[in-house]
Amino acid sequence: MTIREIRLLGDAVLRTETDPVTSFDAELRQLVTDLLDTVTGRPGRAGVAAPQIGVGARVFSYAVGEQVGYVVNPVLTVDWTEEQDDEEGCLSIPGLYFPRRRANSATVTGVDQHGEPITVSGTGMLARALQHETDHLNGELYIDKLEGDVRRQALRAVRSAPWAQRR
Repeated sequence: MTIREIRLLGDAVLRTETDPVTSFDAELRQLVTDLLDTVTGRPGRAGVAAPQIGVGARVFSYAVGEQVGYVVNPVLTVDWTEEQDDEEGCLSIPGLYFPRRRANSATVTGVDQHGEPITVSGTGMLARALQHETDHLNGELYIDKLEGDVRRQALRAVRSAPWAQRR
């Protein structure tokens, strides 16, 4: 089992849009394995995107309840009929949680490590994870879409976080 180190806010790879996967080879299979090991290797993780382990590829893993998997080259579709505004956190912004509005229902379509089509749909926490991880692949972090006082509070908390002081 290989649990990869998580890149923290401030690392340029987190702010860079990822490249689509075009080679379905041993390197991709190892990346998928590492992402799955990283998301399932420690409790409390809902997903890990490739940029969070320093790889600029459009791949993420997820583990929400009994649902564990990954998606290569995901395309996100959300249904804003119902919303959720729960606290959200991020492994790349450790220890900080803020309310973030998300669609309550989301679907990603993409492919598996062999290039075969897959679809993952969910509501609640799984929908939040699918949206959060897809954002990572676009170079976005959940705090980017916070607004007003919550955004100001989040930015202050980031500046004073112990892990940010070491950077």
